Amino acid sequence: MIKVLIVDDSAFMRNALSNMLSSDPEIKIVGTARDGLEALEKVASLNPDIVTMDVEMPRMDGITALRHIMEKNPVPVIMVSSITTEGAKVTLDALDLGAVDFIPKNLSDLSINIVKIREILIDKIKHIARKGIVKRRIRPVTAPKAVEISKSMPVRTTGERRINLVSIGTSTGGPKALQEIIPKLPKDFPTPIVIAQHMPPNFTGPFAERLNQLSQITVKEAEEGESLKNGVAYIAPGRGHMRVKRPRGVETVITISEGKEEFIYRPSVDALMFSVAEFFPGRALGVILTGMGNDGLKGLTELKKTGGRIFAQNEETCVVYGMPKAIVDAGIADKVLSLEEMAGEIINAV
Repeated sequence: MIKVLIVDDSAFMRNALSNMLSSDPEIKIVGTARDGLEALEKVASLNPDIVTMDVEMPRMDGITALRHIMEKNPVPVIMVSSITTEGAKVTLDALDLGAVDFIPKNLSDLSINIVKIREILIDKIKHIARKGIVKRRIRPVTAPKAVEISKSMPVRTTGERRINLVSIGTSTGGPKALQEIIPKLPKDFPTPIVIAQHMPPNFTGPFAERLNQLSQITVKEAEEGESLKNGVAYIAPGRGHMRVKRPRGVETVITISEGKEEFIYRPSVDALMFSVAEFFPGRALGVILTGMGNDGLKGLTELKKTGGRIFAQNEETCVVYGMPKAIVDAGIADKVLSLEEMAGEIINAV
């Protein structure tokens, strides 16, 4: 039985989350709290397996409560945040402090898509609770040191095809994982990087800005029609699906589709990887990081068929070992790597 504590100053949200989660027989709501101070008391007394934490609350806000919880009684915390740009920035702060994931607080969606939201939330609660907390030292947000390219790195043989694009897909736990990888890449990184991170529309822009501040390479939210450039990482905007294509001869550009498609997740990792397989056959590296489900499996299978290489994050360092597990179980991963190893192996591959 997974014990959940719900923290929110809104009685409506407390009831809505309680009703959604308690509908599953494996989940038990052991308590609710109206603010951060109550949350600290109930975390200590009820010993929950996971906590959902509102950001804005009276007496003590969610960020302050999270900091105290991670210092005194570490437990997996999922933030419940507003979908505004400012809410996105605060949520990213929470992830840096040790929160494992977030739920956008969109009341209109809550009433319209209640069944879908309940299924996703229950699945997320179960995966994160089973994994337990990923131990992290609380520290200011600073960039990891760039990986130094060793002169003794293997020399590429003439039979190998050069990697011209790195494509990355991730979901739950992805923001933290990307902050451990992208800032380690040197400023003269020789290829473009395209990234599909499951995120709401208002979140991808602030996340790209934060990652850019930490990195030596340029990181930005991708725009329709812009050309791919070496040493630039493009984050797929949350409003649609990002693809690459080559409509003007040798120049490769980004396209963003905002219409309804068959892909469950937005931005879709599969959509991105299918396009990479089509326009960079045998010349792309696909990287799959922590996340729920199997988004990316179909696209990376196609990438593998065209001669591309694939790296998957290992179970030990994933917040949720879902997307990488699908790749490993399918037998298409060329390397299974820890988060600490990933940046160096990406550099070596290109």
